[in-house]
Amino acid sequence: MSKILIRGAKVLGGDVQDVLIDGETIAAVGTALEAGDATVVDGTGQILLPGLVDLHTHLREPGREDSETVLTGTRAAASGGYTAVFAMANTFPVADTAGVVEQVWRLGKESGYCDVQPIGAVTVGLEGKKLAELGAMHESAAGVTVFSDDGKCVDDAVIMRRALEYVKAFGGVVAQHAQEPRLTEGAQMNEGVVSAELGLGGWPAVAEESVIARDVLLAEHVGSRVHICHLSTAGSVEIVRWAKSRGIDVTAEVTPHHLLLTDELARSYNPVYKVNPPLRTEKDVMALREALADGTIDIVATDHAPHPHEDKDCEWAAAAMGMVGLETALSVVQHTMVETGLLDWAGVADRMAHKPAAIGRATGHGRPVSAGEPANLTLIDPAYRGEVNPAGFASRSRNTPYEGRELPGRVTHTFLRGRATLVDGKLA
Repeated sequence: MSKILIRGAKVLGGDVQDVLIDGETIAAVGTALEAGDATVVDGTGQILLPGLVDLHTHLREPGREDSETVLTGTRAAASGGYTAVFAMANTFPVADTAGVVEQVWRLGKESGYCDVQPIGAVTVGLEGKKLAELGAMHESAAGVTVFSDDGKCVDDAVIMRRALEYVKAFGGVVAQHAQEPRLTEGAQMNEGVVSAELGLGGWPAVAEESVIARDVLLAEHVGSRVHICHLSTAGSVEIVRWAKSRGIDVTAEVTPHHLLLTDELARSYNPVYKVNPPLRTEKDVMALREALADGTIDIVATDHAPHPHEDKDCEWAAAAMGMVGLETALSVVQHTMVETGLLDWAGVADRMAHKPAAIGRATGHGRPVSAGEPANLTLIDPAYRGEVNPAGFASRSRNTPYEGRELPGRVTHTFLRGRATLVDGKLA
């Protein structure tokens, strides 16, 4: 592999430095580095971050290739600055066996745009009745460490306890989709003033908060790790904050859309704003931002949920829940967290690369930008401003809530182990 010299970028938003990549590794970081025979990338005015890691991505393959494939999903990831994604298990067939997770893992290897780490289902068929082959998935070639029935909640306390006990043996983590099913039957959006005015079934905050409260106590009892997917309410923040103060091994994620959008958007009846968990209130949004800033919420995860046109271009009640997010995540975080002064770029690297890699045990990702480390890197132009145009997405689906909205920042280059997957904003 040829050498690449990234010249004059602000590493983690700090000092202007040159970064020399030699093969798969960062060879040197400093000033006035000699280019020699290296390909030079001009990083003037740009921010250099570790390659982003998404702990919550839906790649849909196998089974829903009309929405997304591992290839198109990883192309979208590279476009958004990601070098590793964790693929959720709600595929067809469900990723609840060693065979299926290995299939997804191999498809990721073949795609070449980013590393794909499959997430294994907690229960067989996501049905919540019987534990899936957790040990076999961990021992497979895919080396699964994260398990989730995302899309559904592991609502049986006994099953959840057994899962936490099982993964503890090999340092795994259960990622819970916190949604008490009985409290959300027929729910269409956040329960509150807007749902009452629109006559849409309400999704109460307590449906999320009650499951989180139960699960942090179970994790404490078992002495295991639990991760909370797409945390969305101010009350959930307080429960996680309390759990961490007790020393419970809990981590939590927030999505970009829950950092920016509110349930007021449901007034349009546009199903592009229909998502699980639902968009909440302005008060919740502000609480989530503060919690991400102070570390109560550990990471940003996209919950990239692609759907074909026909599943969203319909009446609200019939529409699928979910939004694509890989290609806009960093821009939303810049807008909501960096430009508001809540996080600096080093904080962004921590929440979008270092910590998600650590939670998922993604070896080689989320590492410091320093000599001897793997050359998984992302270069972003923070001064860029532009309207979101889904027609240009690499994802197979277009269900973005940001169409026509101006957002800051643009990923210009992504490097996966020293190989450019995105160059000047275009896929390599």
